Amino acid sequence: MLDVIGIGFGPANIALAIALEELTEGLNVLFLEKRGSPRWQEGMLLEDSDIQNHPLRDLVTPRNPRSRYSFTNFLFENNRLFEHLNLGLSFPLRIEYEQYVRWVADLFAHQVQYGANANVVKPLVDADTGALQGYRVLDTTGREWRARSVVVAPGRTPNVPAQFANVAPERVVHLNDYLFALQRACEGGRRPRVAVVGGSQSAVEILLHAYGLGTCEKVVGITRNFGFRQKDTSPFSDEVYFPQFVRTFFNADQKTKDRLRAELEGTNYSSADKDVLDALYVKLYANRILQRDSLAVRTNTEVSHACADASGVHLALRDTTTEQRTTESFDLVVLATGFLDIGNGPKREAYPGLLAGVAPLLELTRGHLDVSIDYRVRFAAQPEGAAPLYLNGLCESSHGMGDSGSFSLLALRSAAIAMSLCERLAPSATSRPQVQRADHDLASDTVR
Repeated sequence: MLDVIGIGFGPANIALAIALEELTEGLNVLFLEKRGSPRWQEGMLLEDSDIQNHPLRDLVTPRNPRSRYSFTNFLFENNRLFEHLNLGLSFPLRIEYEQYVRWVADLFAHQVQYGANANVVKPLVDADTGALQGYRVLDTTGREWRARSVVVAPGRTPNVPAQFANVAPERVVHLNDYLFALQRACEGGRRPRVAVVGGSQSAVEILLHAYGLGTCEKVVGITRNFGFRQKDTSPFSDEVYFPQFVRTFFNADQKTKDRLRAELEGTNYSSADKDVLDALYVKLYANRILQRDSLAVRTNTEVSHACADASGVHLALRDTTTEQRTTESFDLVVLATGFLDIGNGPKREAYPGLLAGVAPLLELTRGHLDVSIDYRVRFAAQPEGAAPLYLNGLCESSHGMGDSGSFSLLALRSAAIAMSLCERLAPSATSRPQVQRADHDLASDTVR
């Protein structure tokens, strides 16, 4: 029986591994990762793309600037610190940050079981009292692990619009699989026709990348918006990534949460940074000068239907301003359509599919699971001290934009979870491991 099982070993649980090492002692921890080795955004490692994230907002620095696991120390130990400082970039290249994530992950290899694709979490309940004592975690091969607590961090579920749900999954892919799908589409010297659906930063980056390779017959962006919108990067708006905003958002009523999310959507969703928007606009203009149609953007356009046959994927398009309807065919369709969040309604799910086995125990009166300020899942009929279950990186609906997949609050969120685990798994008040306090603790009122 382990103390903690972490499901997934991407940035969220890597940050948790650091926090558990630096803030606690005595916990027996194992992370389960479905991939065979450390990976981060491997399907979107575009050579010229950056991470839109200040380098000091890494896995640990906001909590512990002296940590050996910082991005700065990664650069130093890999003899690239001065060269990196000399680049003059506002944000690190994605290919370099991916190396940083893998470098830290390798330092915790002794705590990770790779090639373990966990697909179900089941409760361990005392037969006499009905009290929850822990969990059984099973992977797709039937292997089983047991623990007193579980931290779920598998990444958010990709949003696949209904019209694409059952259409040629090898030719209609979410952006997570973009590079692999494009490589398949170009095999044998083929020059594929590529469509990119969505108006996000990733959509613009994929358009630039696919067109820039020079190996595609045509590349077309499709967005419901009037045009690709510029991201709101105001320093006032970016205070959504401050730790104090997490508490403000968490304590707000639902009406206020909905208003804030609508108001702040442009800081992260359906928008892109100015540099990539300018680059795309210049390329479109150059094509117009040269009378080429190998790169195009369809704005104010919805995909009303999709189907596939041997000749390609056929998209029925509707212009939302003129109601004109057309059909275009492609060899590859990339969905830059975002991810699901916890909640009710479109682009929402009641809980991650991984938790279906514990669903009968969850507090679901609002139609979806509920969490505490320390990211602990609430149960319907279990005592407060029941075996804790946490969501790490899946709580945007309850904790705000800092839980939207950004690195911004990883370090502080992992500290909140680590200290909550330490408190709740300690066998008694006299034998609790010592917990070092972290400034700006996101859960300071839940851990004493």
